[in-house]
Amino acid sequence: MKKVMIVVGVILLILVTFASVAFAVYWHRNIHWYDKYEKALNETGAEEKQITFPSGNVINYGEIENDKPPLLLIHGQMGIWEDYALVMPELSKNWHIYAADVYGHGGSSHEESLYYIDVNGDDLIWFINHVIGAPTVVSGHSNGALTAAYIAAYGGGNIAGVVLEDPPVFSTEGEGWENSFAYLDTYKPLHDYNTSDKSECWEAYYLRRCYWGQLYMKDAMTGIANYAQKYHEKHPGEAVKIGFLPSSIWSVFAYAKEYDFAYGERFYDLSWNHGYTHEQILSEIEVPCVYIHAKESLHENGTYLCAASREQAERAATYIGDNCRLIETDTSDHVIHTVHKDFYIEAVNSL
Repeated sequence: MKKVMIVVGVILLILVTFASVAFAVYWHRNIHWYDKYEKALNETGAEEKQITFPSGNVINYGEIENDKPPLLLIHGQMGIWEDYALVMPELSKNWHIYAADVYGHGGSSHEESLYYIDVNGDDLIWFINHVIGAPTVVSGHSNGALTAAYIAAYGGGNIAGVVLEDPPVFSTEGEGWENSFAYLDTYKPLHDYNTSDKSECWEAYYLRRCYWGQLYMKDAMTGIANYAQKYHEKHPGEAVKIGFLPSSIWSVFAYAKEYDFAYGERFYDLSWNHGYTHEQILSEIEVPCVYIHAKESLHENGTYLCAASREQAERAATYIGDNCRLIETDTSDHVIHTVHKDFYIEAVNSL
């Protein structure tokens, strides 16, 4: 019996040790999620640069120089240009890459008067004409895809084609907006935080109220939010890191450190469109277009857990016309260029 107990004890010790090591590795990979981004940027020789417009506005951007055709990448909400790092090594085999921070994000100008689709879109058209200076394919993600659509519609002869990566068509001009995941998970909490006393950090405030948390982890979110607040207090000025959760959940906190929350208000009150309708913009696109739609996902409570429904995507493609190719991923993951890298790269390279 004693020998059996010793064997059982040894086995338990091995299992506990193995589990501890596995969790430590998992924690380390989550905390160091950005290492693979830095590795990719170093591999491609990407350089961060800035251009000051005649107006005094500044666009911060990354560039990978070569003799290939130019490609302009436009990130989505709370992103920065480095968000594209993981696809840059492969894309740079075929493209001279420019990846811009939109206004209110990263190193570009933070000024509320700039936070409109046409204002940022017109300045990026100027960027294409005066910095790139050659026919350019434009690819945007999420609301960056709507900006890319604006550029494709009104950019003139230097726009060679456009990739629209899961744009929130029609919803961000009010169609089912308050029942959309983007509104409930991002813009409503962000607006409420902006008008709160800000007694806790944004990360804790968001985690305490985020829609996905209330749907899937309601009982755990208070504890996670409390952890985020304690981390913030212990590391003031740093983005909150939560090693026990997948980095895909909280990595956006790092980008939010360079994000002007006033930008989000333009989506909360739907003023970002600045008088333009999505039908109007899409109908003006005449260059070749690839529209990448993330598979529709609908919660049992009726909330769309996706940027656009299948019907909205098909309607958008119809407005663009015969020059548009609509393709769809097999999951509803919104950041397609990260989750479905090969799928995204193939779509861009098709142009």
